[in-house]
Amino acid sequence: MATINKITQKTENRFVNLYDLDVTHKSGRASHYYVASRARTEAELKIRTGENHPDGVIIYSIYGPKKDKVVLIRQYRYPIGGFVYEFPAGLVERGENYREAAIREMHEETGLTFKPIEVDNMFEEPRFTTVGMTDESCATVYGYSEGQISDRFLEDSEELEIVLADRDEVRRILKEERVAIMCAYQLMHFLVDEDPFHFLEK
Repeated sequence: MATINKITQKTENRFVNLYDLDVTHKSGRASHYYVASRARTEAELKIRTGENHPDGVIIYSIYGPKKDKVVLIRQYRYPIGGFVYEFPAGLVERGENYREAAIREMHEETGLTFKPIEVDNMFEEPRFTTVGMTDESCATVYGYSEGQISDRFLEDSEELEIVLADRDEVRRILKEERVAIMCAYQLMHFLVDEDPFHFLEK
């Protein structure tokens, strides 16, 4: 098995940092591997803690009296130099429960009031996002939103549009637009299941 011999922190930023791993491959060849992480120090890396606390939360929310719309955001993202469709999401603050984070983030990004539903823990378990380049993991929270859309709580660094998409619009988005993978898979459920949360039933 490969071994990690040394870790060197290359940046000191609030939201994401780069770490240089001095490694030995299973063949015995020495190499370097670079990891992006939400960890602020080496001691907080999941490599070091062995734990998987969620760095962020992703919110799969249904909207409307007929429960026939899904809450999406169309957000500008620097890594692709353009807009991408995603679920509302955000970072879990230190000491914050990820369900509380979901309620807070939904309100901050959309102005909507979010009510999580109770599901088996395996559906909310934090999962790794892009494990080939980062140790970031996110929990998914499911529920329903209500209220009026508002952008007055957005930070000036956030450039996004709130979209309440019915199935026809979701089909168009999946065919024609850029979509984050964590969002795309759930939208496929939304398209085919009369009850979007049917797959969450025990």
